Amino acid sequence: MKSSRRPNQVEAFAVTALGLEELCAAELGALGIRAKAVEGGAFWNGDFDSVMRANLWSRTASRVLIRVAEFRAKAFFELELNAKKIAWSRYVAPGASIEFRVTCRKSKLYHTGAIAQRLGDALMVAVGDVRVGKAAPTDDDVDADEPTIAQRQLFVVRFVHDVATVSVDTSGTLLHRRGYRQALAKAPLRETLAAATILGAGWDGSTSLSDPMCGSGTIPIEAAWLARRIAPGRDRSFAFFKWPEFRDDAWRTLVDDARSRELPRSPVAIDGSDRDAGAIEAARANAARAGVDADIAFEMRPVSALDARAGTGLVVANPPYGVRVGESAGLRDLYARFGDVLRGRRSGWQLALLSADRQLERQLRLDLEERLVTRNGGIPVHLVVAPIP
Repeated sequence: MKSSRRPNQVEAFAVTALGLEELCAAELGALGIRAKAVEGGAFWNGDFDSVMRANLWSRTASRVLIRVAEFRAKAFFELELNAKKIAWSRYVAPGASIEFRVTCRKSKLYHTGAIAQRLGDALMVAVGDVRVGKAAPTDDDVDADEPTIAQRQLFVVRFVHDVATVSVDTSGTLLHRRGYRQALAKAPLRETLAAATILGAGWDGSTSLSDPMCGSGTIPIEAAWLARRIAPGRDRSFAFFKWPEFRDDAWRTLVDDARSRELPRSPVAIDGSDRDAGAIEAARANAARAGVDADIAFEMRPVSALDARAGTGLVVANPPYGVRVGESAGLRDLYARFGDVLRGRRSGWQLALLSADRQLERQLRLDLEERLVTRNGGIPVHLVVAPIP
């Protein structure tokens, strides 16, 4: 069995939505973590401090995994022998609840439930009193997040060409769950995708930002956190808090350092607007929970009432996609009017748009450049940016 565990070193992987890998690797690079973007995330070798920093600071990762073992197994007896060699007690304390998420491709062993059972048996022998839940769905979506996952220690197991990779989840609840978003508008945008939209547009908190279709306020709130240098994970708990070898003092040092870097107020103007009164009410409540209500001006108004401003800045929008039959025709006027409003009132600014329909984009009559391709709620979308003439 090959183990990733070397003295003071781990093999770590930040899981992202497809299309966000390069952004995540760049984020980690800014933290001093030399990560390589690969399909589905970013990989690096480092100490456990780097894993804690990734959980604390990453705005685009969904979760952070550590590889604990890699071995070949074509039969269950080989799986059982290798499972006994895994240092389970590093990651699981007696009394813990465990979940295995198993996927298999082109391997002799393909029964995911049976694989999870063998691993669970080995874990119970090594640790003692633990509760192993049923194998999670094998839809190959490691971002699937059940309500109970915050109370369970997750292990992600992948069999590919008879080689098993066993990884332990360090995050617990998915990282997009920042904790502030309890009030939702229609079709809420995940916090990680909102942050990726801002970062993908190249916004760094040095110019103004407006979201004229803000919904429950996720984009302006993520922008305010970025502008004020607030670490997304500073106030939440993580799976590794429950590990037997976890050192709370090391974590507190990282959090104290993060807090010392924060700005008391956003150095730039950030605003969000929406025509729906309920959305604005939700946005204000979410901003208050996020601690940035004083940094964002929310207003109920339609896109056509966007105010005129000189200078430079970024307009960010996640407009309706029109994915249902017949919807796109009704949205053409909205996109065309939006383009006219931008040219008339935000000349010199930049637009960043999450879009699912290139025909609708053309109604803007702007010179659009694609920055990334991903999915939002199962819908293929891409981020496009354009200077506003």
